[in-house]
Amino acid sequence: MARTRLSPTLGPVTETVFALGLLGRPGSAPHSRWSNRLAKHLRQRTALAGLLASPQSRVRAPDDLLCLVDGAPDVDDRALSALGLSREEALTAVRDVWRCAVAPYWNRMLKHLEYECNARGRITMAGGVDRLLETLHSKIVWNSPVLEVPGPDGDVYLDGRGLTLVPSLFLPHQPGVLIRSEPESGNPALVFAMSPDFPQAAVLWDEPDNTVQALGALVGRTRAAALQSLTAACTTSELAERLGISSAGASQHASILRESGLITTHRNRNTVLHTVTPLGMALLGVRSRDGGNPERWIGDESRQPAA
Repeated sequence: MARTRLSPTLGPVTETVFALGLLGRPGSAPHSRWSNRLAKHLRQRTALAGLLASPQSRVRAPDDLLCLVDGAPDVDDRALSALGLSREEALTAVRDVWRCAVAPYWNRMLKHLEYECNARGRITMAGGVDRLLETLHSKIVWNSPVLEVPGPDGDVYLDGRGLTLVPSLFLPHQPGVLIRSEPESGNPALVFAMSPDFPQAAVLWDEPDNTVQALGALVGRTRAAALQSLTAACTTSELAERLGISSAGASQHASILRESGLITTHRNRNTVLHTVTPLGMALLGVRSRDGGNPERWIGDESRQPAA
């Protein structure tokens, strides 16, 4: 219980897998504009996503693509095998969808997701983890010491690992999805549905935000993606994983950003942790609240050419 934590996202691959799950389903009004743009993109560019968008598709997201985001050994990947796709080919297709259909909205999405985590954190401070688990979703039931989540039958034992709770904007059709071994830590994660107020949602899925693209023209696309990613503090190896580059490349970008005063680096024993400074936040276009701490937005571009 003490290891239960909140995280605004599990990264671009997971977000895109859930985003693809909206295709072929009756869309809610807030998502309709975005899903129309996504469907148009899929028809034009991505072989795997084109299959997903087809009425005759043999692959259904997110269930048939959970093998890309869940490292548990018994997660079924037969749907990919039946299509003659390797895991790496499927990941390449998903990353392509991320770049063109999800990443342009990422600043706005992460703002909502972080607000959700902050609200859940206040619930935890007031009522403890028990209260937090009771209020995730009306169909997710906490009967201590068991959390009951609708979905496939089967028990998952935490065995002291704790549980990561992650909100998602792409689950209007189900309460949550349990990932038994998320890629970064290997720990179980529960992705639960959240729905912003309709006025907020209408703005969320409006025209894409071009902040990162404009910043990329100034400092280089990879370095802009690194700066945005570091609004959620991480190590050099974690930054490399987020950007899809080598650890040496991530270290070089971090050094340049640090020397420019855009990030700061703290060392704790053998761990080096990078995070964005107020100057870096200002360059990203993040406004301060009450003249104090800046809003924390986190972003994650998929593979980008070196700056």
